[in-house]
Amino acid sequence: MLSSLGDGLLDFSEAFRYERKVCESEKAEAHMKICHYNNNQAGVIVADKVHNFGDALIKAGLARQGYTMLEIIDALANNPAAMQVARDVASGSGGVDIGSVKLLAPITNPGSLWAAAANYYAHRAEMVDRMGSANKEIKNKDDLMAEFFLKTTSSIIGPGDTIILPKISKLVDFECELCAVIGKRARKVTEDQSLSYVFGYTICWDISQRDPWGKGMHNTRNIRKGFDTFSALGPWIVTRDEIDEPQNLSIKVLQNGKEVMTAHTSDMICGLREHIRFLTSCLTLRPGDLITTGTPAGVSKLNDGDHLQGTIDKIGTMELDVKAER
Repeated sequence: MLSSLGDGLLDFSEAFRYERKVCESEKAEAHMKICHYNNNQAGVIVADKVHNFGDALIKAGLARQGYTMLEIIDALANNPAAMQVARDVASGSGGVDIGSVKLLAPITNPGSLWAAAANYYAHRAEMVDRMGSANKEIKNKDDLMAEFFLKTTSSIIGPGDTIILPKISKLVDFECELCAVIGKRARKVTEDQSLSYVFGYTICWDISQRDPWGKGMHNTRNIRKGFDTFSALGPWIVTRDEIDEPQNLSIKVLQNGKEVMTAHTSDMICGLREHIRFLTSCLTLRPGDLITTGTPAGVSKLNDGDHLQGTIDKIGTMELDVKAER
């Protein structure tokens, strides 16, 4: 590997190039985008290619025929052999162009989809006018986190899908949020330990009906945010390794090409570590459970024919269409 430059000098450039290639390869292996596509297949995205690793897991006896993405997440998070299979497939040749596949919600059957309420100060302020609600003082973060609510899993759609505006609704807003995917069973976890229980991150669109059943009413979130098509997930899951700090990500939304939301996860009132600590003090989080961390300010009314494009730093961009119920 070493060659002579003459006068007894050795050329180390080839060795350095080899070392750099190995380091880059190891770094690429640690960073993965896991997707769900076409006929419920599990894939890993490398550059602009999708590589099917679900079949390789089945062949290795690490997944069953007809697997769900919840089972795939559980295997990848808790069985090193499964993660190695995915890495081997990712480093191989082949794959299909990402533009030729239909991306689906990266998980359609989470055990729970926990949603944080009113977790940005600016959003709380804008909701005073929008919903006629009082901007109550937050005296204790746990009191705010006790307002976590569950979104219906039947409301989940994926990238490129269509939000349907119910006939009964006069005002429906989008909300675009950072969403954590739990990888390991968690109970009574400290904030310092919390991120080690995260498998990865995705985008969650928490579509929200404001009228009727919003203004002046309580305990209606599950219905107002639970209509079919009101939880959009995607475009894929980036593994935890890709994001050093979940409280250091930018969020941007375009509605019909116009920027309507620009925000940063550092502005959360309660961060993801606090969410995990609080939730696991009350209940058990399981592999595949989701925690969506609340929307920043900038929510906007949806209208028939709208097109949404949301981007979260280090995760990616996801687009959705909007249609009125016929």
